[in-house]
Amino acid sequence: MGAHEIDEVLLAFTRALRAAGVPVTHDRAAGFLEATALVGLGSQVATYAAGRATLCSTPDDLLRYDQVFAAFFDARDGLPREKPAPPSRPVTSQVSLDSGSGDGEDGEQDDAVRALASAVEVLRHRDVAAMTAAEKHHLAAMFATLRPRPPLRRTLRQEPWRRGSIDAARTLRASMRMHGEPAPVQWRHRRSRPRRVVLLIDVSGSMSGYADALLRLAHTMTQALAARGGRVETFTVGTRLTHLTRALRNRDAERALVAAGAAVPDWSGGTRLGETLKVFTDRWGRRGLARGAVVVVFSDGWERGDAAQLGEQARRLRSVAHRLVWVNPHRGKVGYEPVQQGIVAVLPHVDDLVAGHSLATYAELMEVVARA
Repeated sequence: MGAHEIDEVLLAFTRALRAAGVPVTHDRAAGFLEATALVGLGSQVATYAAGRATLCSTPDDLLRYDQVFAAFFDARDGLPREKPAPPSRPVTSQVSLDSGSGDGEDGEQDDAVRALASAVEVLRHRDVAAMTAAEKHHLAAMFATLRPRPPLRRTLRQEPWRRGSIDAARTLRASMRMHGEPAPVQWRHRRSRPRRVVLLIDVSGSMSGYADALLRLAHTMTQALAARGGRVETFTVGTRLTHLTRALRNRDAERALVAAGAAVPDWSGGTRLGETLKVFTDRWGRRGLARGAVVVVFSDGWERGDAAQLGEQARRLRSVAHRLVWVNPHRGKVGYEPVQQGIVAVLPHVDDLVAGHSLATYAELMEVVARA
């Protein structure tokens, strides 16, 4: 078994733990891979101890870990390997299109479909930070339902079109081909091309409940916009600025998020947004990635540093960006008022202040970005 295949099995084990209720974050999964690389996979006891030390945080996690380890790994030959999934019948749901009366079985099936649809809709609107590990596991699959579209900008180049301004040169050439007879008028318009999108994700302690979901959102946007010719650049901000674009270009979401988690040194740390935004603007601002881009900042605005500095850096960033969007996970909650010093400081320089606590709000954010 190659090293790549072994990593795939170990990552599948972390996903199984997460589904069983163990809150395995991406940085813990990265630590598990590093630990197993150090102790080696030749010993079942060493592999078990490496996972127990890196993936568990509470006594309840230990019991679930033991159960999942025993069910997932078969270590008779010294190396863990994934157990084959038991065969199962495909589940099909067919909703009757007949509005008339039907038998009891069709009625029960309709009720089941409605219940499933209702559960999915509830999960779409639930606060990510309040979800259980099992709900987050289901939510990860639901990110595929998002349809990000790149914002567009007009270029100076013209192209033929069915309406717009008259293309005199093409109209004249068409008339000459008809020996001077009047030819249909030819039209043209300016081309459009995708505008760059920059994501700045706050990974401080106050945002820890949303960090995993926001990185998954960044990965979804990176892959979807790249397929449409767009470009997404992702950074994390907290006490340091970390560039994550390369890690998130991996098509496999789990491997991309583990690589991103391993690259961020300040998970759940303090918040010095003013300083980190200054570093970003100085290095990537006026002559860098932010110029003419749609910049999206994910943060609740809790600033431990100087709020005035944060406001000044937001002003500088807005002066070079095409549009500045601020995503606050508390924005969509009942009774929320933007009274935090950080939010008050940046509000005069923000084009859009939107909610960002659920999958439904992420879908709304995709529309804001696409229309920017």
